[in-house]
Amino acid sequence: MTETINNQQWDAIIIGGGPSGASAAAILAEQGHRVLILERERFPRYHVGESMIPFTYGPLERLGLIPKMRSSAFQKKFSVQFTQPNGKASQPFYFFNRYDKDTVAQTWQVLRSEFDQMLLNHAREAGVEVIEEITVRELLRAGETVVGVRAMNKHGEMVEFRAPVTLDCSGKESFAAVRNGWRTKDPCLNKVAVWTYYKGSKREEGIDEGQTTVAMIPDKGWFWHIPQHNDMVSVGVVAEGRYLARDGVKEPKAIFDREVNENLWIKDHLSVGQQVGPYYITSEYTHHARHCYSPGLLLVGDAFCFLDPVFSSGLLLALKSGVMAGDAVHAALEARDFAPERFEEYGVALRRSIENMRKLVYAFYNPAFSFKDVIMKYPDSANEITDCLSGDVDKDFSQLWARIREYCPLPDEMPLGLPFDPKLQLAQA
Repeated sequence: MTETINNQQWDAIIIGGGPSGASAAAILAEQGHRVLILERERFPRYHVGESMIPFTYGPLERLGLIPKMRSSAFQKKFSVQFTQPNGKASQPFYFFNRYDKDTVAQTWQVLRSEFDQMLLNHAREAGVEVIEEITVRELLRAGETVVGVRAMNKHGEMVEFRAPVTLDCSGKESFAAVRNGWRTKDPCLNKVAVWTYYKGSKREEGIDEGQTTVAMIPDKGWFWHIPQHNDMVSVGVVAEGRYLARDGVKEPKAIFDREVNENLWIKDHLSVGQQVGPYYITSEYTHHARHCYSPGLLLVGDAFCFLDPVFSSGLLLALKSGVMAGDAVHAALEARDFAPERFEEYGVALRRSIENMRKLVYAFYNPAFSFKDVIMKYPDSANEITDCLSGDVDKDFSQLWARIREYCPLPDEMPLGLPFDPKLQLAQA
């Protein structure tokens, strides 16, 4: 096979055109930089992870996408509720009780094929060049520095692209972290998800129509119930693999159908309407990258960390990290300085956000913990819990963590995320 070389010099190459990649690309292109996105699939394409939380408003506003979101068909979301296996539902937690009703407190349930296409088109409109159906095979290096990528296009030809910085926005695949040996599993967050879609099933009325419902099943498993536009609902179950595969049941439909009976609220809401499309199954193993950066290479979104989806933090972290990455790379390009220490603030800030949400996820899965117990003893904790669940994850939650530790252990922060400096590594050796 003949290798062809692309001679155009780019300012930044982005692996992956999903939310983190498209966001970073748009930020950079708006600053006048020459940006190339290499996307393996052809958009629109299917993707799960459809629920937003309130503080996605910030990055969406920064990208200039709020008007498009408001004029879209996406289902508006004002609240979240939790239901017990016996079907008893909590009162909805309305975001507008804490935040401005006209901005942060109203978010959306999205169809990812449409939402991701919107983001990618927005990047194109900003001046980003996008090549679809091209698969990055390897990173090009000059010594310890990444200087570009080698990829296979849809015709089977190998093509090289070069730039002073490459952003890995490849999602859960974690292209660079895997190849660099940086990928680290979380000690306890190792769930499996099985999901599908229903059309015409039950949903709430009025302002509650778009609320996310987290419906509990035994052994700290849970269902998500996410109403979407066009009368569709995304519904799936998440639990330990050994629980879902008990009694030798392995086929996704059989697992899903059995677990529906473990929560009466879910059973009731799916008792009408029609199941549509395939049943999906995937691991929801939380994983982290040891480093956010090495010379010429920056990790963004799920490629840096994939966190258990129970609190719908995926799109927030993707958009937030994409905007942060765009700003950090812009500053490096302006200064013509790509030293690892320049990206330390990016890694520290992103890990702070992840660790705050991660602690709350750990508490949720502990059988001894309930939000109600903490709030009954410390009523003012309700606001802090709401803030973290809503994605306001840059705050100091040390008081909240001390209170929750009275009911269950919480993990120490993982000492990860700082840039990798080959010179420092050699000096220490």
